[in-house]
Amino acid sequence: MTHGATRGRNRVRIIAGKWRSRIVKFPAAAQLRPTPDRVRETLFNWLGQRLDGLACLDLFAGSGVLGFESASRGARRVVMVESDRKIAAALRESASELGAAEVEVVNADALAWLERANERFDLAFVDPPYASGLAQPALAALALRMNPGARVYAESAQPLEPPAAWRTLREDRAGAVRYALYELTEP
Repeated sequence: MTHGATRGRNRVRIIAGKWRSRIVKFPAAAQLRPTPDRVRETLFNWLGQRLDGLACLDLFAGSGVLGFESASRGARRVVMVESDRKIAAALRESASELGAAEVEVVNADALAWLERANERFDLAFVDPPYASGLAQPALAALALRMNPGARVYAESAQPLEPPAAWRTLREDRAGAVRYALYELTEP
């Protein structure tokens, strides 16, 4: 699905796992741009198709497609953090429709939530609105919330400079989207 498709707007398809081909709906909002299928396919090829037993964090969850895709592929727990109340409500509704008991939706500012969270994760997704400038601070704050060897996927319009705690495993671009996978080298 492409960002500009008229048909299927405000809907995104889960591409693999137990909910393969299921549709997730989300409200219209200017800042929402779900990760395109092609980029998600690349990401999950990098991660390995299955995420069995992993604890995942989807910051700036938006459509929730990265979190739902992770749960569909076997993640034990997925926390989605979304600041917009209406979008968070839609995420809860989608989780309920899928029967996704492993998904928790938190309506909060992502950086403030990271400061007070005490849980640790194996995999995180960082895909804030591009103009927000939040990707870099989120990467820096995440190191304290991740397990040793954890990975973080980040999307942005500009190349990101990972903090010292992270090393770049893979990076690519699709049109205006730049994306990378990082690994935690030091907690």
